[in-house]
Amino acid sequence: MQLSRRTLLAAGGATVSGVLTAGAARAAEPDHRARSADEEVDGLLARAETLLTGGAFDPSDPDFAAGVAALDTTARGLWDALDRSAGRTALWADLAPLTAPGNFGQSYTRLRTLATAWATPGTSLSGDAEAAGALVSALRFTHDTAYHPGARESGNWWFWEIGAPRALMDCCVLLRGRLPAGDLADYLTVVDRFCPDADRRTNSPTLAETGANRSDKAVIVALRGLLGKDAAKVASARDALSDVRDAGRNSLFRYTSSGDGFYEDGSFVQHGVVAYTGSYGTVLLGGAAYLLSLLAGSPWAVTDPRVSVMYDAVERSFAPVIFDGLMMDAVRGRAVSRERAGDHRDGTTAVAAILLLASGAPADRAARWRALAKGWLTRNRTTPFAALATLPQIALAKAVLDDPAVPAGARTTGSFVFADMDRVVHRRPGWACALSLSSRRISAYEAGNGENLHGWYTGDGMTYLYDGDGLGQYNDGFWPTVDPYRLPGTTVDTRERADLGTGDGTSTYRPANAVAGGAVLDGRHTAAAMEVTGAPGSTLRARKSWFLLDDAVVALGAGITASDGRTVETVVENRNLGADGHGRLLVDGVPRPAGRGRTDRSGRAGWAHLEGAGGYVFPGPTPLHVLREQRTGTWRAINIGADTGGSTDPVSRHYVTLWVDHGISPTDAGYAYVMLPGASAAATAVWSRSQPVRIVANDATAQAVEDRRTGLTAVHFWGAGSAAGITASGPASVLVRRRGARVSVAVADPGRTQTAVSVELPFRVRSSAASDGTVTLTPGARPVLTVAVGGSRGHTHRAELVR
Repeated sequence: MQLSRRTLLAAGGATVSGVLTAGAARAAEPDHRARSADEEVDGLLARAETLLTGGAFDPSDPDFAAGVAALDTTARGLWDALDRSAGRTALWADLAPLTAPGNFGQSYTRLRTLATAWATPGTSLSGDAEAAGALVSALRFTHDTAYHPGARESGNWWFWEIGAPRALMDCCVLLRGRLPAGDLADYLTVVDRFCPDADRRTNSPTLAETGANRSDKAVIVALRGLLGKDAAKVASARDALSDVRDAGRNSLFRYTSSGDGFYEDGSFVQHGVVAYTGSYGTVLLGGAAYLLSLLAGSPWAVTDPRVSVMYDAVERSFAPVIFDGLMMDAVRGRAVSRERAGDHRDGTTAVAAILLLASGAPADRAARWRALAKGWLTRNRTTPFAALATLPQIALAKAVLDDPAVPAGARTTGSFVFADMDRVVHRRPGWACALSLSSRRISAYEAGNGENLHGWYTGDGMTYLYDGDGLGQYNDGFWPTVDPYRLPGTTVDTRERADLGTGDGTSTYRPANAVAGGAVLDGRHTAAAMEVTGAPGSTLRARKSWFLLDDAVVALGAGITASDGRTVETVVENRNLGADGHGRLLVDGVPRPAGRGRTDRSGRAGWAHLEGAGGYVFPGPTPLHVLREQRTGTWRAINIGADTGGSTDPVSRHYVTLWVDHGISPTDAGYAYVMLPGASAAATAVWSRSQPVRIVANDATAQAVEDRRTGLTAVHFWGAGSAAGITASGPASVLVRRRGARVSVAVADPGRTQTAVSVELPFRVRSSAASDGTVTLTPGARPVLTVAVGGSRGHTHRAELVR
């Protein structure tokens, strides 16, 4: 128990939250500057250890006991399988040969798990001398065999420059009282070889690191500097966050207008063209929060005032895409194919990173974030936070949950168009809808390194529906079992596709279309659109719009054309009913279909209702196809990655699929349907009869709806034309709402093809009460708004008018 006792003394008996709060405050202590450099370093290393173990806590505390048990179970399994023989050729039989990058990378990760268990009170390995000796020996063996300065990078660079060195440095932090000085020196040397700084890619020195990769490397370099008592290294890690080397060009504390990083509209992009808030964005946030907390109160504390960009990201970038603690799959990229990293787990990581960032943030921001987090933590009863969290993460969450002064924040509501990453998120009190779009700017999918092999249509307008009463839709075996050719919301042809990138490195596909995005009015309603252009080998073209309202999502399609001799379909819904398959489906009040595995066709469907999901209304009689089936797949079929590959165990789930068949090689086909999330069957039938939202246009020129209840008219113009009395001079998304003498207008050019767009309204306007500087009003009986959309990157322009 030597190490846990040392941890207790170094941490002052506190958990992660307490240690970080104390560390942040220490800068104000009168004798702070009197501390020696060694004392500073030792204190920060103790803090780094606490960030790995959770610090000193009572293992019998029920809030921690489950986490301790989970860690112990994992570590004990690794310990029992660890080859400790003198003639070993690998540490674990399934990670041979050790010289393969994925194998030594994962070996270090497993060693870190063992070292964490050894350093954590309550586990069966805690303070065990044999375990400590075996860990020291295993690190030496891995260094001598595979990961040493003389080795040459091969395969995936990430294992060499991020994965292995981070796990190695963490092991050194935990075992620093046991490591021979010569061993530590060797490990610092190998890190200097493969991750000498956070500014450049080692295997490509002209390539500047950006986004999550930069934050990952900054953490590695900081730990290397502390372990080697090298103040310059620690300072370089801190400076890398701000990119001092290149005058802030790749700073993590700046908004970007292209490429990787955070955008002012809340978007986050990695790999240049991929919407990645929920994966790489979370890694970046976590890495930055780690360093801000680790270095707080020390001579190397982060003092860049632009850190406010990171603070802004919590509410601007992350809160809209976290739903009751889960992370929306629309912003998780190829991570959706990872069996061990579902939406709940990535959500857990993001929530923990936000709480860690809150430990040193300004008080007003920290208070808001803790309230948000408490709401997320308390509402997620499907997969509770503690079931997925590490002990340090549990410590952070417990501090919030146990504090009666922190209220449980309500769900985020509002409508969000993330124009810079082609994503739309619509949040209502009981449900949320996310649209995954793509264009020549943002990829339709990312694959590679053996991941996301069937992600072909995930960026073609896939529509995710989240219900607060059931959070398991996409986390419960969805990705290995869903029909990847029938993702909800997409219009696709039925050609057979080959697996995506199975080699090293990542690959992305950007379609040729310009239009993807839309306009948002008053943060409440959105008109969104995407032009679908089939991938190479397909002539499919389709013009798709979505109108996101208070209680409904109206989906319209027009101009659906193809000439490949294949059937084209639009998928209204493909709902995961779980392993038991419950969920009654009604079509026009009649239970359907009669048997599993059977496709039914209704020639004139007016409405449908699926238990646990809501209602679907078809404004015009629609030939609706319905399939109830059980599907079986494996995670291995969609992910064969070196460290993320899934199992070959069969997974079976039941589905209900609704789709419209446009026939073989359709010409100018279309569709129209309304989703009513959470609505009852009775409410759906009433909507079908009353039609409170009227579709007034659905063709290749314009798609438009009118909501008579709110006075809202929303149009997407594909070109110059008129619809619902509104005329536009060119392509644009337009929303107009009349309330008495006031008129609210929102306009965007999601195709980014125009310099200016003129919008003529069908009623008199006397003046402008307020408007963006890009909007000019010509009042009169047929008023005209001239909107300078050029250079606005598809963002919304607003005006408040007086009638």
